[in-house]
Amino acid sequence: MRTLVLGGTRFLSRQIARQARDRGHEVVCAARGLSGEPPPGVELVRVDRSEDGGLAPLEGTFDLVIDVARHPSVLRRAVAELAGRAGHWTFVSSCSVYSDTGEANQALHEPLPADADENDPENYGPAKVACERIAGDGALLVRAGLIVGPEDQSDRFTYWVDRLARGGPVLAPGSPDELVQLVDVRDLAAWTIEAAEKGLAGPYDAISMPFSRGDLLAEIAEGLEVRPELIWAGQDFLLAHKVEPWMGPRSLPLWLPLPEYAGFMTRDTSATLVAGLRIRPVADTARDTLAWQRASGHTVSRSGLTAAEESELVRMFEAEGHGSLR
Repeated sequence: MRTLVLGGTRFLSRQIARQARDRGHEVVCAARGLSGEPPPGVELVRVDRSEDGGLAPLEGTFDLVIDVARHPSVLRRAVAELAGRAGHWTFVSSCSVYSDTGEANQALHEPLPADADENDPENYGPAKVACERIAGDGALLVRAGLIVGPEDQSDRFTYWVDRLARGGPVLAPGSPDELVQLVDVRDLAAWTIEAAEKGLAGPYDAISMPFSRGDLLAEIAEGLEVRPELIWAGQDFLLAHKVEPWMGPRSLPLWLPLPEYAGFMTRDTSATLVAGLRIRPVADTARDTLAWQRASGHTVSRSGLTAAEESELVRMFEAEGHGSLR
């Protein structure tokens, strides 16, 4: 089976290329090659998808095409330039296509207009909707949620692995009962390839079933063999002290304000699990993420609190007389 991965040089697309290779596929990665190298044993064809005719260096036909694009213009060119040479098409989309974060419903954003700014982060969800439309009805649409694991440099999950491994009092956001969802990059890649091989089509929310943030931190601690002292700071305190949600500097990753985001990590993904998505224990992901971090020298800096910021917040939390769930 000849498989084209549009990308293949970083995180998810690189993991897809690696696992397709391991399943015996002849794998071709098409990318500029600026963000890394594809896995050993796969062919890299250097292309520039931002230009018309950018895929001209690709030769032959492909049984499977797997694309992780976020810009509709890029996907539109690929569909046109590979017409007649591509078999089954898989597009890795996002749960950000859903328009109402307050509820876990199926309403989608309107697709991004062709003249809109594709680079604006605010347009991410509508851009992915537009990409799904371009991919077409016969495509497999993998609506991924939070992707974590080795080689993840966004630091949303890696922050918690690094922070619990360092020890000491840990400022935890919101309530231990609040829900989260995630998927290990290796599990997502494996299912994406298997589903493509089977010719599945249509949208699938590709992420774990919801589970509590308390369980998340407990399972990370289990994987790292540590016993953290958690200080649960409520939403009002975090907002008052300008702690950012989700990701980025001065944030507590995987925390989102409620009720505005009550539906964001509470999606029912049972249909995807029935379709074969297998979710490994968080403890295993945490252990492997820490091993990758230490082996690669990755420094957690893109998301989370610095040690000084966390210490000051803990001091203010206690000085203001807040109760905690230590």
